[in-house]
Amino acid sequence: MSINEKGTPQSRTYTVNDIAAILGIGRASVYKLANSGLFKTIRIGNMIRISRKSFEDWLKAEGLDDETE
Repeated sequence: MSINEKGTPQSRTYTVNDIAAILGIGRASVYKLANSGLFKTIRIGNMIRISRKSFEDWLKAEGLDDETE
């Protein structure tokens, strides 16, 4: 786990709610994306966690990341 600028641990995964907030879409749409195989996901019981690196790489490839603007 890495440390962010505030000195608090930063998770290596996102939740469905995190992705929904980042993209401004609903949870159902995030589940469809997660099940599409566009980025790596981890299932823990009925929870889905999305790989932070895989998701951020996908965002860059799609031209959706804020850092390029």
